[in-house]
Amino acid sequence: MRLHRLDITAFGPFGGTQSVDFDDLSAAGLFLLHGPTGAGKTSVLDAVCYALYGSVPGARQSGQGITLRSDHAAPGTRTQVTLELTVAGRRLEITRQPPWERPKKRGTGTTLDKAQTWLRERDTVAGTWKDLSRSHQEIGEEITQLLGMSREQFCQVVLLPQGDFARFLRADAEARGKLLGRLFDTRRFADVEKRLAERRRETESRVRDGDADLLADAHRMQQAADGIMELPELTPGEPGLAEAVLTAAAVARSTAREHLTVAHCRLAAAESALTDAGHALEGLRERDRLQRRFAEARERAARLEEGSEAHRADRVRMERARKAETVGPALELRDAADTEHRRAAAAELRARAVLPAALADAGAAGLAVAARRAAEELGGLDAARRAERRLTGLHDERADLDRQERADDDVLQDAETWLADWEETRSGLQARVESAQQAATTARELAVRREPARQRLDAARDRDRLTEATDSAAAQAGAAREDALAAQQRWLDLKEQRLNGIAAELAAGLADGAPCAVCGATEHPSPARKVDGHVDRETEERALADYRDADARRAEAEQRHAAVREALAAASAEAGDTATEELARAAAELDRQYTLARDAASALHPAQEQLRRAEREHGLRITAQRDAAVRAASRVGHRERLDRERAALEEELTRARGDAPSVAARAAQLEQRAARLTEAADAARAAEEAAQRLKGADARLADAAFRAGFDTPQAAADALLDDAGHRELQRRLDARQHEEATVRAVLAEPETVAAAQQPPADLATAQREAEDAGRRVREAASARDAAARRCADLDRLSARATASVRRLGPLREEYDRVARMAGLAAGTSADNERRMRLESYVLAARLEQVAAAATVRLHRMSSGRYTLVHSDGRTGRGRSGLGLHVVDAWTGRERDTATLSGGETFFASLALALGLADVVTDEAGGVRLDTLFIDEGFGSLDDQTLDEVLDVLDSLRERDRSVGIVSHVADLRRRIHAQLEVVKSRSGSRLRQRGTGRDTSPAR
Repeated sequence: MRLHRLDITAFGPFGGTQSVDFDDLSAAGLFLLHGPTGAGKTSVLDAVCYALYGSVPGARQSGQGITLRSDHAAPGTRTQVTLELTVAGRRLEITRQPPWERPKKRGTGTTLDKAQTWLRERDTVAGTWKDLSRSHQEIGEEITQLLGMSREQFCQVVLLPQGDFARFLRADAEARGKLLGRLFDTRRFADVEKRLAERRRETESRVRDGDADLLADAHRMQQAADGIMELPELTPGEPGLAEAVLTAAAVARSTAREHLTVAHCRLAAAESALTDAGHALEGLRERDRLQRRFAEARERAARLEEGSEAHRADRVRMERARKAETVGPALELRDAADTEHRRAAAAELRARAVLPAALADAGAAGLAVAARRAAEELGGLDAARRAERRLTGLHDERADLDRQERADDDVLQDAETWLADWEETRSGLQARVESAQQAATTARELAVRREPARQRLDAARDRDRLTEATDSAAAQAGAAREDALAAQQRWLDLKEQRLNGIAAELAAGLADGAPCAVCGATEHPSPARKVDGHVDRETEERALADYRDADARRAEAEQRHAAVREALAAASAEAGDTATEELARAAAELDRQYTLARDAASALHPAQEQLRRAEREHGLRITAQRDAAVRAASRVGHRERLDRERAALEEELTRARGDAPSVAARAAQLEQRAARLTEAADAARAAEEAAQRLKGADARLADAAFRAGFDTPQAAADALLDDAGHRELQRRLDARQHEEATVRAVLAEPETVAAAQQPPADLATAQREAEDAGRRVREAASARDAAARRCADLDRLSARATASVRRLGPLREEYDRVARMAGLAAGTSADNERRMRLESYVLAARLEQVAAAATVRLHRMSSGRYTLVHSDGRTGRGRSGLGLHVVDAWTGRERDTATLSGGETFFASLALALGLADVVTDEAGGVRLDTLFIDEGFGSLDDQTLDEVLDVLDSLRERDRSVGIVSHVADLRRRIHAQLEVVKSRSGSRLRQRGTGRDTSPAR
């Protein structure tokens, strides 16, 4: 990751827009970020973090959004941070704007604008930027995925805060674990510890429940054993409970079964005899079955011999059918050609049947010639068709003239009727207009008189109201004057009393050896004393304040009184001496007369509009009457022209129709004739082509039949089988072959042949012997059952207990395994000698990597003296795993990092921070970090150590890295030429780059 440019607007202490060119600063490899305390050095790093993750590091992350805005910014300037960087080979630009409480565009107050985020990528080929996203979530996920680090990891890896690592060096194992856990995200291992503890509690509860059920079954067995079973004193959950219960149950079962031994022996002997009898019976039954099997096979062989002729005929038929299959394609082709030929011949007969007798026997060429002649004659009828269409149009025009004549007659009659009443209508409308105009003039005159009357009435009402208000204001002003005089007198009295006792007040501030404020003496032999009722400064000032308040109230009351008097004089001047009731009656009468005149005048516009409409209607009627007369005269000549043109067209159409009723009918006859002739010609050609194809198919069929060994094609067709016949013939052949093989196999079986050579089996005798043996077995079984019923209950309960133990076994094994794993993970097991938790074990491995990476740089910074090592030893009674020691090469001793001096602690923590950055970077997927920032701490180093530390930091740029140092140390300004200075002022901070390719100071 490499930073290129940072633009900040109204962010933190920066009121305007500031820019940082990291490419210019990084050219030197090492640059310095410095400025006075509070100028905003950390705000530059905060802006980088905010652009990437939308929040700032550490404790400053609370109150994001509005609190990021600079207090020095103009109200109309929005807070914005833009960062341009390269990560994973992609050049990106991120712009973020936090929520902004801006002034409203209309009215007063403010409104809140939501946060905005933009992500763009540089297209190196086109040389332009392209938009990727405007979603906060999508941009956050994209940046986190590209960097491979969370915000906390980024702040520890890229923005190296030395104070945190100094505390890390001196911290105990618990504090180190918290920091490493945040960086390396080992929550999953803590979750494993928690899950194992939960599993241990769950399995322990289930084991106790299973032991309780087993003890209940043991007590039931003890009752069923009738005192011959003894149980040990055990409780659920104790080890060995299952073995003790099963042992007691086994002893009880053994004792109960001793009484069954004799019955079992007798039953075994009877069953042995029954088995022997059964074997003998089965042997005879098997010999009888084999003898019958041999006889059946001999009969099937004889039937096969009888059907041998039919089988040979089927084989010959199958052979001919297979040969005929080679002729099948030629047969199918000949059948298709024959079908096509018959279809073409039928189509030709249908086409010739509708032709005239003179063309019924014509060939395909003659039919085609006749079709062309019919088409040519049809083309000659185009002019006649146009004439026929024109004639139809003439009839329509003549009908339209008749309609226009009738319409004009109606217009003339209607106009004459309306115009007969015009003079009377116009006189009435004019009279209405004049009446309304007179009423409007009266309404305007009354309106002019109404407004002064209303104003005099309002002034009279104000006069009456203000008369009462003047008396009240005069009384209030008099009371306020009296209160002010009383307060002034009280203040003057208290002031006089204070002046009389001012000596005692001054004496209270005297001290031995200090000069007096009045005479300058340093000795005060007889200072004045305060008497009872002494007035101090505070009492006098309270009285003065009371007087000023009372005087202000007096002035306010007098102002109100004067204002009321002025308003009363103005109202009286306008209203005069006339009574309010009389003025109200006069105003009401004017309102009534005005309303009547206004209502009458409201009819003026409708009357004028009605008169204008009538005059327009009169003009339209006159125009319509004149236009109708003109149209009637023009129609006479038009009608004569139409009659002459119609006569000429009818004569032309008579010649073109011939014997047809119309030109269209004649054209239809010619079209039908041409179509029939064309169809007949096509059918004749198709029939000839089909006949040729049939002839060729016959020749190919004869050749194929001869090559297949058939004398004629019909013989090949007769030998060909359809699918059903072929399957049936093949089935018979396969069945015959299978039957022959089966018969031969049976007749060749040695045991069958041997059984056939023996005498017939006597099954009846063997059956009787087996029945006798079965009866003896049943008698012995009855005796055994009588003894078994005495211990059946004990067997049932014992089996139930055994099943319970079997079900409980895996659960107990799981509990033992989970309890052991939980103890190991939690560090409480005796097997865990160092009492190290699982999460601590993982963090210890990470810490060991960090110590190894840090030692490489610490060795150089300390001139080969110090080495950081990880220790997993226990401290006191705590747990082990996260110890960190330093090995001093000068003494050969290993000691705690808390014993380092201030300067040693700084460069040790710096080495630790750089080492941690390398490990976290590898953990995040190996993202290359080309820009790093290191916070304060260089002031605690001497010159030699500072040179060595700077050499180590300068070596980082060997891998094309740039390192920014944030420091107040003045000596660093001399050692590091590339600098970014933060300048603080009352109007906000500014940024200035020095010692680079350009020396800048902020323009805004």
